Amino acid sequence: MSEPAVAENRAASASPVTVESEVKDDSTAKSTLSPFKRWLSIIYNHKITQFLISQWFFIVLAIFIVIARFAPNFARSGGLIRGQYSIGYGAVIVIFLQSGLSMSTKKLLVNMGNWRAHFVVLVISFLVTSSIMYGLCCAIKAANDHQIDEWVLIGIIVTSTCPTTVSSNVVMTTKAEGNALLCLCEVFIGNVLGAFITPALVQLYTSSGPMSFGNPAADTSVQELYANVMKQIGLSVFIPLFVGQVLQNVFPKQVTWFLTTFKMNKVGSFCLLLIMFSSFSTAFYQHAFTSVSHVCIIFLCFFNVGIYLFFTLVCFVCARPWFIIKIFDHKPTEKSSKTYVICYKIFRPFYHSKKDTITVMLCGAAKTAALGVSLISSQYGDDNPKLGTLLVPLVLYQSEQVITANVMVPFMKKWASDEDEHGNKIIQKSNDEESRISQNKEEFSKEDTEEADSRS
Repeated sequence: MSEPAVAENRAASASPVTVESEVKDDSTAKSTLSPFKRWLSIIYNHKITQFLISQWFFIVLAIFIVIARFAPNFARSGGLIRGQYSIGYGAVIVIFLQSGLSMSTKKLLVNMGNWRAHFVVLVISFLVTSSIMYGLCCAIKAANDHQIDEWVLIGIIVTSTCPTTVSSNVVMTTKAEGNALLCLCEVFIGNVLGAFITPALVQLYTSSGPMSFGNPAADTSVQELYANVMKQIGLSVFIPLFVGQVLQNVFPKQVTWFLTTFKMNKVGSFCLLLIMFSSFSTAFYQHAFTSVSHVCIIFLCFFNVGIYLFFTLVCFVCARPWFIIKIFDHKPTEKSSKTYVICYKIFRPFYHSKKDTITVMLCGAAKTAALGVSLISSQYGDDNPKLGTLLVPLVLYQSEQVITANVMVPFMKKWASDEDEHGNKIIQKSNDEESRISQNKEEFSKEDTEEADSRS
């Protein structure tokens, strides 16, 4: 008998034994489990359980909203746990500490110089959104529907003048695998400038015209407002980001172990939920949702989702304008004119990469609630009887923008998956490498056949 046949017979004779031993091992392993643990394993691996685990963000948000409704004094600003400090500072510090620990210092400095992206985000965030919202609110007021509170319209205008949100942008951009470094720059620049721009825009839109009744007329509070903004941005954004960068460069191995062991990405999402929990608690405590009609609340819910999606589309169009690709369809060569070379260097980078576009989309359409509450209260006063009504659009917009962005994150991540950090298409690179390898193989095979023919 040949050796292969002997080997096959040995394998055939040995395989039943091994299979039986594996079956016995599985049965003994299952028998060692108690009935309670067995049922837990079945429940955990069920499709419904896995679906609920994948949607944990929305489930926890719903639980927090219910708690905020029935126990608003717990996490509100000035409440039992002093939400303005424990959550307003503590949760934001954790988010930006995690960002500082996980992001390259060199790349962060490079993204600070991306003035084109800063220009697009700032123009959309402050000018485009606020002007569109002002026009829509004037049209709604002209309809003279008494079920829509006119102070809610003022709240919509003030919300549209607020800078981009501090925490949710970083969390969502990281989950969508966009340019999180650029997002950090937009958050810092936008919120520092917001202390100046937001009160000025509110004065512009309410100084005259149909919205003049909502003019805060608080020019003297701008200096104090800027001091509060710098204090909040410095303590909750700049310092933890700086500490994270120092620790990352001094203890790289320990930082990597810390981020992977404690799953800081999940911790950042939970901190974002805590910020929304505090905002809802403050709004419920101030009777914000009971101060307006149910029709007005329903209108705001649908209006916010629609306008957020519209602003996201505007950000996409502004971040990747199609006419730039049509005009500058090729890189400058030796035959290109000097005008084309100069215009290419200036305008071609306005067509951003996919990762940068995701950052622009998430930053341009978002509005801050943590900073927005202080911006509104400082202009209209903490004792203003309409303060709760003014906060309704801001609180609802913040929660709905996070929920909508969380739904869009998987699609954004899939859209940008074929692009590396430099904006180059990975698929095209791999295809080029495969074609190059196949060409080399064909050349080697041709040389081998030629050598064989010459020998024969």
